[in-house]
Amino acid sequence: MPPRMADDDRKRKGANPGDPSVAVITKTKPQTKRPNMYRVLILNDDYTPMEFVTHVLERFFSKDHEAATRIMLHVHHHGIGECGIYTYEVAETKVTQVMDFARKHQHPLQCVMEKK
Repeated sequence: MPPRMADDDRKRKGANPGDPSVAVITKTKPQTKRPNMYRVLILNDDYTPMEFVTHVLERFFSKDHEAATRIMLHVHHHGIGECGIYTYEVAETKVTQVMDFARKHQHPLQCVMEKK
């Protein structure tokens, strides 16, 4: 004689999809949003040497010498120049690093960030 199923097993085996005792598991993909991006900018002043600005761009923003010189000249002629675009935390860190480095070397160089 075959083994008998308990009442619960019989109910589950013959359940209909519309039956309230049937659960449907759906997998939802979480909606992710791109983080806000921030521009890191260097401001011109009359005291910081051009070579120092070029060095900062090479050291903290991984620019090659040509790109660093181009940005430095843009800052010199236009009063402001973009060093890069980063997430908030990275931009904040770079601004702090540049400002600390400039103060350590007794230069009034200003570095700021703005939302893109």
